[in-house]
Amino acid sequence: MSCLKEVYETIIDRRDHPVEKSYTHYLFEQGIDKVLKKVGEESTETVIAAKNGDNAETIGEIADLAYHVLVLMAMQNITPEDIEAKLRERHTKSGNLKTFHTVDKNT
Repeated sequence: MSCLKEVYETIIDRRDHPVEKSYTHYLFEQGIDKVLKKVGEESTETVIAAKNGDNAETIGEIADLAYHVLVLMAMQNITPEDIEAKLRERHTKSGNLKTFHTVDKNT
């Protein structure tokens, strides 16, 4: 079993069997808005760490982001298998590059 799956199962367990002083339990108590805020914060922190070229910090921020995304998934009843299936589906496609607008990065 993958580490992500193990973490997801722990999150589900905390959702179904709350543990006092558990951060995961706190997030479920606070609700979707709090979790979405944390996903946004961790996404931004990941971008900043990567931009700064600090791999150790980037790894830590990606781990934080992954955790909060797993909590979001649990709140929405989305399983890791759902995500794996979507990734497999997309992985089989080829030649699907979208055309993007040219953007002036200086504006």
